[in-house]
Amino acid sequence: MSDFEERREEKRLRYHWPIWFAEDAGSQLSQGQIVDLSSSSAAFSCYTENCPYPGQWIMARFSVPQYGQDNSFDLSNYVRSGSVCRIDEISQFLRRVTVQFADKLPFRPGEQDVSWANGEEELEILSA
Repeated sequence: MSDFEERREEKRLRYHWPIWFAEDAGSQLSQGQIVDLSSSSAAFSCYTENCPYPGQWIMARFSVPQYGQDNSFDLSNYVRSGSVCRIDEISQFLRRVTVQFADKLPFRPGEQDVSWANGEEELEILSA
């Protein structure tokens, strides 16, 4: 039995989509790629030379899929500011950045009802 205790308050949405970030609205944007997202935080990868530092306040612009009841989805655009709370080295050239938003998103991205999009369940239904 594992001694690992999950402390996360909500499920994360894992997807790979661009995110743009900068120190403030007037600064040059750097691009990263979202790794996972919750209503209160995001993790993204970026190149080492453009990586923010722990404790830095950044603004981020990104899109989030929002799924509809009719098996469709739209991308909703958000701008959030927040504090960089963690930096992990992925490789010599890449870092993983975790940022805590000052204002939460209006929904929980990883807890949307997307059962229609679950490939394994869909395959079981089709093969029955």
